[in-house]
Amino acid sequence: MPIPTSHGSHGYNASAPGGPTAHEDHFAADNLPPVASWPDIDYSKLPELAALGNRINCATALLDKGAQDFPDRVAIFDDQVRWTYKELLETANQIAHVLVADLSIRPGNRVLLRSANNPMYAACWFAVMKVGAIAVATMPLLRARELTYMADFAQVRVALCDGKLVDELTMARDSAEHLQDIVCFNDARPNNLDGRMADKPKTFTNVDTAADDVCIIAFTSGTTGPPKACMHFHRDVMAVCLTSSGQIIKPTAADIFTGTPPLAFTYGLGGLLLFPLAVGASVLLVEGYTPDSLISAVNRHKVTILFTAPTMYRTLTTLTAATPMPSLRICNSAGEALPKPTWDDWHGATGLRIHDGIGATEMLHTFIAGHGDNIRPGATGRTIPGYEARVLNDLGETAGIGEIGRLAVRGPTGCRYMANPERQATYVVAGWNLTGDSYMQDENGYFWYQARTDDLIVSAGYNISGAEIEAVLLEHDGVADCAVIASPNERRGQIVKAYVVPHNPDQAGPELAKVLQDHVKATIAPYKYPRAVEFIDQLPRTATGKVQRFALRAMDSDNV
Repeated sequence: MPIPTSHGSHGYNASAPGGPTAHEDHFAADNLPPVASWPDIDYSKLPELAALGNRINCATALLDKGAQDFPDRVAIFDDQVRWTYKELLETANQIAHVLVADLSIRPGNRVLLRSANNPMYAACWFAVMKVGAIAVATMPLLRARELTYMADFAQVRVALCDGKLVDELTMARDSAEHLQDIVCFNDARPNNLDGRMADKPKTFTNVDTAADDVCIIAFTSGTTGPPKACMHFHRDVMAVCLTSSGQIIKPTAADIFTGTPPLAFTYGLGGLLLFPLAVGASVLLVEGYTPDSLISAVNRHKVTILFTAPTMYRTLTTLTAATPMPSLRICNSAGEALPKPTWDDWHGATGLRIHDGIGATEMLHTFIAGHGDNIRPGATGRTIPGYEARVLNDLGETAGIGEIGRLAVRGPTGCRYMANPERQATYVVAGWNLTGDSYMQDENGYFWYQARTDDLIVSAGYNISGAEIEAVLLEHDGVADCAVIASPNERRGQIVKAYVVPHNPDQAGPELAKVLQDHVKATIAPYKYPRAVEFIDQLPRTATGKVQRFALRAMDSDNV
């Protein structure tokens, strides 16, 4: 994949739907795919979508409006911080001044964000929106290699980072081409963000961004090599609030949200920041939950809406008999397929119906989901109002009822890969987004997940690329050849399993397996490491040299 460039010669056309861009740095516009390769975008299916204006700054629409309407209502809190909407606004405004005055951020510049879930992360995200810049969020578990790639690909100069996570980012800066300034928050070191904010005004005039100015560059999990960068507009942020939340979750200002997905994951960004603030609700942000601590937090703070993955629901189910969570009213699941037994067990234990859903980084958030009495356990759900979906057969035609095929979706959001025309052409076909999932649709319009159409491994809600792990394993002197597959696992859904051909067959065994696992953990995000390692004499390959993964999966199945 080529590294993007920016000639600084053009931005959005003044006649574009969102009007003239507010961006002074045109890097994002220069690296959008050609409009002809975009998916069909339709705002007409919901009056609320059609009413979105051509000038939108999502911070203005969400945070500033919230502070104006209910300044004293709690917006975001944890065990140390409890900010009202007015206090969150003032904090974000001070950070915005730091970005502009101290760090010379201009509209269209990219700002890397690195933190676990906490109130300061939320304030930083809104500050980036306010100054008309573009947020490049990174998962807390990523290592220096991955951070370097993202910083270089998005040409990031400035990063805001929680002090606890700065070490890997500092190593990334040493090798990154553009990254210069790392400013830490929740940190006592000199020149930190907290100190820089102290003398800054608590008011800020937000940049008047076009609705179609890019505000998010979200990296995928890298299912086929390096992660892809997805570009989303201010209008997209508002669209998912109106659809993925407004049509399915239907929260109110009285709700209190919490959950486990990182804010750097678009599922978490929506469920734990955008959706609560869109209605004046409150959100409890916790940096890391265990099942017991999650139950305790829900009960202590009377949480009403929970966002997490099926793996957590499976674990929580066994604990709720002793410690019920009576305040919960809505349970939302995404990140991996929700098995019917998990749904049934949770419903039997709590009486609550889990809202399953499927989304994609390319789509920003959820587009098919279950809701209320319309939930069918085991099915993902129906299309969310504002979207439409179909299942395509091998000819690219709409598949018959009950026929398995490729899922295609379109609506008010869609895929725009940054500087990646080849992948854009395979994800967007004839105006439809092809998500890479196999589905079937029943006679009542419900979509039933079957499998991924690529080699993505979905383990405990994390999307993991086998190709990336193979590349890391092959760097080790003990590995002559290797291939990675998804191995079924009752607790995590799938686990990463590595088939390894060792350089020295005499070394094959538990000791080398542990060495290789530790090597992966030390090189890339630890959750990606192979939880199972099997040594073999050679990999099954085609005549052209391609690994026959179906043969490995068959071997794995035989060993179960």
